Amino acid sequence: MSVQSDIKRLTAPDILARKGGEPIVVLTSYHAHTAALADKYCDVVLVGDSLGMVMHGMETTVPVTLDMMIVQGRAVMRGSQRALVVVDMPFGSYEASKEQAFMSAVRVLKETGCGAIKLEGGRRMAETIRFLTERGVPVMAHVGLTPQAINTLGSFRAQGRDEADWAPIEQDALAVAEAGAFSVVLEAMAEPLARKVSGMIAIRPSVSGRARPATGRCW
Repeated sequence: MSVQSDIKRLTAPDILARKGGEPIVVLTSYHAHTAALADKYCDVVLVGDSLGMVMHGMETTVPVTLDMMIVQGRAVMRGSQRALVVVDMPFGSYEASKEQAFMSAVRVLKETGCGAIKLEGGRRMAETIRFLTERGVPVMAHVGLTPQAINTLGSFRAQGRDEADWAPIEQDALAVAEAGAFSVVLEAMAEPLARKVSGMIAIRPSVSGRARPATGRCW
């Protein structure tokens, strides 16, 4: 006879339902021990591809593989009981096509037991987000600074410092919301723009700042 925990793990719909209500607490974790500590206080635990930089000494997140994310996703799931665990989709695992994204996401969900995946990109990923959500894959989107695109961005610089640059970022946020994402990371985004985007979209935004490349996320 199996013994089931009385603790109910939060789901993507639970997080979405709190839009405009009680703030959510989100932290990044890469292994079971920190997940167990964070789980008591967090609504969402993100297994970020920043583990490549924080744990493995990589210069960027680009070299991180799907297998690496799955291993650490399993560990975080073992260490947590309550928080919704979201696992990053690494560079190269979803961009080629929406079908590639679905197969990668299925691996993550099946092999880790997590409750959602996260992928980077705004308007260009909207079709993929819609494809995934229509097939039962909860998606956390990610706009603003997108570290997987560092080779084209050139540096980890804040986004939206000039109001003239706001429109494309606003359009990205609206696109992922309309495509079905339950939440969106607004990374390294100027506060006035982040506040405006938060009011524009019907999903939960999480604001992420980056003090320096190797520190991971500060929510």
